[in-house]
Amino acid sequence: MQDTLSRWPVTASQAKYPAIKALMRPNPSLKWIVLVMVLAQLLACWLVRGLAWRWLLFWAYTLGGCVNHSLTLAIHDISHNAAFGTGCAARNRWLAVFANLPVGVPYAASFKKYHVDHHRYLGGDGLDVDVPTRLEGWFFCTPARKLLWLVLQPFFYSLRPLCVHPRALTRMEVLNALVQLAADVAIFALWGLKPVVYLLASSFLGLGLHPISGHFVAEHYMFLKGHETYSYYGPLNWITFNVGYHMEHHDFPSIPGCNLPLVRKIAPEYYDHLPQHYSWVRVLWDFVFQDSLGPYARVKRVYRLAKDGL
Repeated sequence: MQDTLSRWPVTASQAKYPAIKALMRPNPSLKWIVLVMVLAQLLACWLVRGLAWRWLLFWAYTLGGCVNHSLTLAIHDISHNAAFGTGCAARNRWLAVFANLPVGVPYAASFKKYHVDHHRYLGGDGLDVDVPTRLEGWFFCTPARKLLWLVLQPFFYSLRPLCVHPRALTRMEVLNALVQLAADVAIFALWGLKPVVYLLASSFLGLGLHPISGHFVAEHYMFLKGHETYSYYGPLNWITFNVGYHMEHHDFPSIPGCNLPLVRKIAPEYYDHLPQHYSWVRVLWDFVFQDSLGPYARVKRVYRLAKDGL
């Protein structure tokens, strides 16, 4: 299966292309959604400052985990200039830094830098840092170890780029880190340690073994031979900026998440016949307990750029 626009034949109905092209516009509500989510987490910080640790962790998983994971997917959308359009790149970058604040660690600028390669070199050996390393594939091969791998996903996604495809630190990454550090220090100074732990736990738990995290595995792991990208059309899309519409997203990366369902509606003949996932929780279950699945279950390609070592 091809995961680019080349799946769309030149002879496809010309009447549909203007409709799809019209979807390639910024989502004006995205910035307001991000604002509400960031303020909600700041309110939560104030509320948890006196909670017992067990209740803090409970709310970090059930509420904060959902919000922080959703914010990372807002950052994903913003990395495609979905908030202000391609003509306002700086505004998009700074909105991503703002959305990053409740995550607790700097993430947005680095994600933008590496995510471009994920689309340009999908599955590229040494280029697409979304693909697990050989060490991960070798070690996390039993149900217990794969379960541990899912729990530790935030660490692997953070550290893998440094091992697979290290790149020079950018000015935006430095600014992202400074802004994040200032926010964390301010929260600690105002409300103490517990709100900071709440935010970090929300990110670790929400991006680890969590129902929403099923999308990490659902998107590109080979559940069926010959199919490396899958969509999910279930209700969790409502709180994840439609990241489940992943075939549609890779076909049209410049279309904001809010408009991806319309792509399928306009051109169902390109999507309805494709394999799809019906539950992210089932995806995680199958990943852990099916022998054919694991970190190795990814398509890997060697691109000339990677071979040349550029």
